[in-house]
Amino acid sequence: MSTDTLLLAGWTRGTHTHQGVSHPTYRRGTGPGVVVIHEIPGLTPKVVAFAEELVAEGYTVVLPELFGRTGAEPSAPTLARALGQVCVSREFTKLATGVTSPVAGWLRSLARTLHAELGGPGVGALGMCFTGGFALAMMVDTSVAAPVLCQPSVPFAVGRRRRGDLNLSPADLAAVRQRAAGGCQVLGLQFERDPMTGSRFDRLGEELGDAFLRVDLPGRGHSTVTEHRRQEAVDAVLGFFEERLGR
Repeated sequence: MSTDTLLLAGWTRGTHTHQGVSHPTYRRGTGPGVVVIHEIPGLTPKVVAFAEELVAEGYTVVLPELFGRTGAEPSAPTLARALGQVCVSREFTKLATGVTSPVAGWLRSLARTLHAELGGPGVGALGMCFTGGFALAMMVDTSVAAPVLCQPSVPFAVGRRRRGDLNLSPADLAAVRQRAAGGCQVLGLQFERDPMTGSRFDRLGEELGDAFLRVDLPGRGHSTVTEHRRQEAVDAVLGFFEERLGR
């Protein structure tokens, strides 16, 4: 049996297609919907373990498979392979500022579909590292009621301008501001000395004001709910989803 089959035993495999683009998905659980977007190098065991925690808390979790080899542990080869994939893909921006990654349209469509099926106030969206900002871009769609940004790291924090960029077009940033002003809060989690997140949390505070709920963990770790998991980070996510989505 393959590594991904063992890792995702009990999950239902599917496919979501939007505007001719398809990606595999894995789904499990009952209750309000949450889309968990994996980090580089992919759907690792710890990403799936975090998703299992959400399932156990009473959520319907959907894991899109966007890149990488599912089930592979983080290592130099798996990181290099995933980076190679995203660097040649037109779905993802890496260095450009003031733009939204095209994959956001696909993720918004996935969220809309899940919300239409499950109902309720909306769905949660959680991105990590390379995909951290995608949850913010998904917030443009009103189906997303609980966006969570775990250590957002794109565009890569090289230079002052990129360090504060939110990976959003001006129109999408205006839509995010409008939704925040209307009461949609955004949760952000990072280690306080993580160089990969740049100054994005400062920028989010400026743009969204009290609607941005900021969690700074002590130290220089990176993956707040997976590889460098901190219970206070997981608790913050669970509390946010419960408040925004109910169960």
